[in-house]
Amino acid sequence: QVQLVESGGGLVQPGGSLRLSCAASGSTFSFNAMGWYRQAPGKQRELVAGITSGGGTNYADSVKGRFTISRGNAKNTVYLQMNSLRSEDTAVYYCNARFVESWSFEIGYWGQGTQVTVSS
Repeated sequence: QVQLVESGGGLVQPGGSLRLSCAASGSTFSFNAMGWYRQAPGKQRELVAGITSGGGTNYADSVKGRFTISRGNAKNTVYLQMNSLRSEDTAVYYCNARFVESWSFEIGYWGQGTQVTVSS
């Protein structure tokens, strides 16, 4: 069965940086797209960034210019470099992997989530 394992979350001061990693196992095929969602307390889960197998990227407006998504050399791995972090970036971040390239729906496989807290 497919399993996604995230790492890299933690506590960081405003203006700081964190790098999230996600590795998917259990799939014979490479996913068409991988990405990161987040959910803050009392808010709906939202797409933060996504990347297709061809390298096409999609970012939430709130993170453009601050976050960078990339795929690793190893099959089915993805990273999220987060710079200039703000308190409003505080959330649980979830890795997602799917066999379609559209981000219109919340489908596919999910990691267990990693907490990112931005606070002084």
